[in-house]
Amino acid sequence: MAGTSAGYDLSVTTISPDGKVGQVEYAQKATEDKGTALGIVCNDGIVFAVEKFQVSKMLVPGTSKKTFPVHRHAGMTFAGLAPDARQIVLRAREEAKSFKNAYCEEIPPEHLAERLGMYMHAYTVYGSVRPFGCAVLLGVVNPETKERSLFCVDPTGMAYKYKGTAVGKGRQAAKTEIEKVLAKPEGITCKEALHAVAKILHKVHDEKDRDFELEVAWICPESDYEMRAAPDDLLKEAEKKAKDELDAEDE
Repeated sequence: MAGTSAGYDLSVTTISPDGKVGQVEYAQKATEDKGTALGIVCNDGIVFAVEKFQVSKMLVPGTSKKTFPVHRHAGMTFAGLAPDARQIVLRAREEAKSFKNAYCEEIPPEHLAERLGMYMHAYTVYGSVRPFGCAVLLGVVNPETKERSLFCVDPTGMAYKYKGTAVGKGRQAAKTEIEKVLAKPEGITCKEALHAVAKILHKVHDEKDRDFELEVAWICPESDYEMRAAPDDLLKEAEKKAKDELDAEDE
């Protein structure tokens, strides 16, 4: 880091004269250099989509998942360092299981997001650890009340609730496109969102980067309100339609 922050970024326990914690900013930078991940709250559920860069042409499709179930009606995705994100997923599952064992009901979305935020924040205040180099999106759908909740928890430990958001390399452009999708008065269903998220990720993809595999998961009536991968046939159809529209726009 330049300026007055130089030399103050060797530990998370040190705050620079200009009020910054260098290690936390580096962790946030790690999330900004990876593939884009987004989540959208739809009329009937939540859709997650991730841009997975293909690290090798010999890689088997579907390897290295970036969408994970937390409990029956909750799921997560992320942008940033995959090993760090998997640790957050394990923590979320432990919190959900602990709450279920204690109170015999699923943990409220706000409580789960808050606990994950406190867990991630704890790694920004001790010199013996480092911040998590990832930002996670947590989505929960209550099948009884049909309440839908989407949270973003960043490396600082802050948890925000959104109608739709994105993290990762193309987050700014993706957020702009998500705003257009959510601006429709009638809203959008999860099936319609498959085409929308495919178009967004292909649109914000940097041509300088390597090719990517689109991974989409949802929590909706089609998945019996469980976190599941979107059907391949529907996803391929939506992705083809999105590519054709983008090609037509370019022409």
